Amino acid sequence: MRIGTRASALALWQARFVADALAAREVKSELVEITTTGDRGQGVGDKARWTSELERALLDSRIDVAVHSAKDVPGELADGTVIAAIPQREDASDVICGAASLEALDPGARVGTSSLRRAAQIRALRDDLEIVELRGNVDTRLRKLAEGQYDAIVLAAAGVKRLGRADEITDELRKMVPAPGQGALILQTRADDGATIAAVQPLTDAVAQACVLAERAFASTLNATCNTPLGASAMPVGTHTRLQGWIGLPDGSHWITDELAGDPKDLGEQLAKRMISVGACELLDAAEAMVGV
Repeated sequence: MRIGTRASALALWQARFVADALAAREVKSELVEITTTGDRGQGVGDKARWTSELERALLDSRIDVAVHSAKDVPGELADGTVIAAIPQREDASDVICGAASLEALDPGARVGTSSLRRAAQIRALRDDLEIVELRGNVDTRLRKLAEGQYDAIVLAAAGVKRLGRADEITDELRKMVPAPGQGALILQTRADDGATIAAVQPLTDAVAQACVLAERAFASTLNATCNTPLGASAMPVGTHTRLQGWIGLPDGSHWITDELAGDPKDLGEQLAKRMISVGACELLDAAEAMVGV
């Protein structure tokens, strides 16, 4: 089986994780590295910049399965493809590196992030901090922190832990609502490739799948884009799933948050509609206007 992946250290870790899981089921595989628009520094603001070349490779039959970070996958998949599996999820939270906590930072401290959502939520919590653009892979971002370019940086816990650098996490930001799908993987295949689907489906973790699909439905119902400061976090609570949603303005001056528990199958749509009833669409329009789209 040919596993398509980006060539970054984190993407390769994720692809090897899938390869090892398949090997445990006696399925042989090989990795096929693919450079995406995002890897070339193009398509800024377009979530598909991380996935479109992998989808094209699927449809051209150059690979059999694409491994994505779930938070990078747009709500609409390429025609002729499906989500075949969502494996066990890593920690979905945001974390801070370089400071004991967000609250411990001095006024005016420089906090690095490349995420509009993280920047909006940090500003909502601490409007006296300076949010500074931070790009590059996890290792590059941690190096820039070590060089003193930032007082602290905010990253996804999953990426830091998967690359073996968990000891550099200084606090978990539990007050922040992560991106839909953060910490999870999506295995995408051709819809008509029954053999590959049958091979990868056993890697699915039922809890992770229910939670990620609820988060994705929430974002999809709200027509979220890369210019939408939006968070969604689902987790099992007893026999139900609890979903928390957050949307706000990029400057952190106004936001809406809500949560709902129920059957994960339609939970995302239900929560989105409840937030729409109290002005979510107007807030999202204002957010997109602020970032110039």
